[in-house]
Amino acid sequence: MVKKLLFITFLALLFSCKETSVTTMTSASTLALLEKSKAIQLRAERVEKHMQKWQDSLDRYDNQKIAQDEVKDDEFVDIEKLSNYFVLDMKYATKDNFLKKEVYSCERCYMRGVVAKALIKANKDFMKKGYRIKLFDCYRPYSVQKKMWKIFPNPGYVADPKGGSIHNKGAAVDITLTDLQGNQLDMGTDFDHFGKEAHHAYKELSEKVIANRKLLREIMEKHGFSIIRTEWWHYNFKNKKFKISDFRWKCS
Repeated sequence: MVKKLLFITFLALLFSCKETSVTTMTSASTLALLEKSKAIQLRAERVEKHMQKWQDSLDRYDNQKIAQDEVKDDEFVDIEKLSNYFVLDMKYATKDNFLKKEVYSCERCYMRGVVAKALIKANKDFMKKGYRIKLFDCYRPYSVQKKMWKIFPNPGYVADPKGGSIHNKGAAVDITLTDLQGNQLDMGTDFDHFGKEAHHAYKELSEKVIANRKLLREIMEKHGFSIIRTEWWHYNFKNKKFKISDFRWKCS
């Protein structure tokens, strides 16, 4: 009888320990899941808040149209005076370029009025998809073109001043795209990479890079811009022709 009681007591203790262990494990798993769920919820709330802010920006976008309507097609305009939804990274105002020299006295992005209006429309389309345009170069004064040619007289890299560049006419831009957080999209090469990898026809790239280049090209072409075959970043406005200019902006 005593042996039976001892055996029953032993079994009761054994199952009690197992139950406690399972309960503890279950509680720990539940807490971990709750913490993970809370983190996901907080992240979702941040994304939603960011998206709402982005939508508010799109709603305000049309309010800038009045200023745009007052701009003449052929006048030079500072893109930031018409829209603050672009990212500027003017490479030739720094040493972060293939020349390794600053050739602009300050970071400004000018272009012809009609080009600016088309670029703003393109940027709005990108913003609807969660991206925006980042500008590397815009209008380039003819005197700067001559300076660049003097530094690097190679027509494969720099347009010969004898014929000039579309940049000198205020009708070309060098661009890429960023996401909502300002992260630059992968286009396969850096800006001003003068190799076959930067060509539009080059296909030995990841699917993501090809998709990014395709997105950039499709929307830019929709708004009147054309490519040059060797540079994924370069777009010429093709709907109107202009003369070469040496207009220079003030840095103050």
